[in-house]
Amino acid sequence: MQNPDDTMIRKILNETRVVAVVGWSPNPDRPSHGLAAFLKARGMRVIPVNPGQAGQRHEGEKIRAALADIPAGDRVEMVDLFRRSDAVAGIVDAALAALPDLKVIWMQLGVMDEAAAQKARARGITVVQNRCPKIEARRLGLA
Repeated sequence: MQNPDDTMIRKILNETRVVAVVGWSPNPDRPSHGLAAFLKARGMRVIPVNPGQAGQRHEGEKIRAALADIPAGDRVEMVDLFRRSDAVAGIVDAALAALPDLKVIWMQLGVMDEAAAQKARARGITVVQNRCPKIEARRLGLA
């Protein structure tokens, strides 16, 4: 598993404008909810993805059932995954198919799929595995 170096992590956290959070939860006690709030506070647009909440709104954003439901005009640059590792391959395939502006796939702590990561990297996508953007931002002095 090769994760980007600190310079690239810093660049991702400073330059990304639109993030889809797959596995977002409406429960404020869940890590995915907290991460979405953190990214939004950093000036990013956060599009929640959760099939059980699809069609509802959170913080002005329509909750989507799947990545394929996000209009191309929304220009998603990063997908952050709060799903089990065994779900990653399908999500990466969906992201590669549906998101023309995709630059980064970020897998949360404990989430890894090297085959899916290699597939994304082959398409020019930066992949981060087994890390949390919030923790990385704090570690790098960005939060």
